[in-house]
Amino acid sequence: MYVSLNELSATLRRCFEANGYSVGQYEDAANAVVWLEQHGCRGLDELYRSLPFLETDQVKPGSQISYEDASSLVLECTGRSALNCVAAAVDLVQVKALHAGIATLTLHNCHNRMVVMKALADCGRRGLSAVAYWQNGSDVITEHTAAIKAGDSYPNYARVELSPEARDEAVEHQSLTLLCTRQLDLTSSLRNQFKGKGLLEMTPQQLAAKGKEALDKGIYIDATLWDSIYKIGNAVLVENSESSRQGAGA
Repeated sequence: MYVSLNELSATLRRCFEANGYSVGQYEDAANAVVWLEQHGCRGLDELYRSLPFLETDQVKPGSQISYEDASSLVLECTGRSALNCVAAAVDLVQVKALHAGIATLTLHNCHNRMVVMKALADCGRRGLSAVAYWQNGSDVITEHTAAIKAGDSYPNYARVELSPEARDEAVEHQSLTLLCTRQLDLTSSLRNQFKGKGLLEMTPQQLAAKGKEALDKGIYIDATLWDSIYKIGNAVLVENSESSRQGAGA
């Protein structure tokens, strides 16, 4: 089934709110999923994979700052989804980069890190160059790098399956590193393209074209997934209705 971008965004906001996300968090999370799906980055697949983490995020400890100074931030995400922390963390690092010239963000124990793509697009529009790097997998390791130039609207993205000799055992596979600066062009940081196989590249032009197509056609979503997130979000509507009735009689 096809839904409009606005309809998908509203339903996702209710879904994340029902899972305990605060106002800023559920808006950021919904925007990140919609941005990924709109631009051909399989945002609904990320959402589907995030559902088990959403159900347990409410009982996990909140994300904690492990280290912070004028130009860096290290965040322990306690096994939560990046959907509820990455946007705010990147916003803070952008402020650091504007003051210090360059700043770094490191996330540990974090899932669904592909959602950083939306945050990178925001960096570019705010006049900052940024690059993000992360790895996924255990037996088969995939390396992901995304970078954007200051002033651009869309990042470059590359994914490659690493060959055994190219693997770095010191890399935590549930971590993400982001570098943000107003001084350098970081798009040359797309790396390891010749160290593995199965390379996938997405250019800013391809992302822009996908985005326009989605505006025209809407977003295709599996009916079962739509029903799942719609039912989760209905809990917010029921709660609000009950609260409204109680308030009206006060």
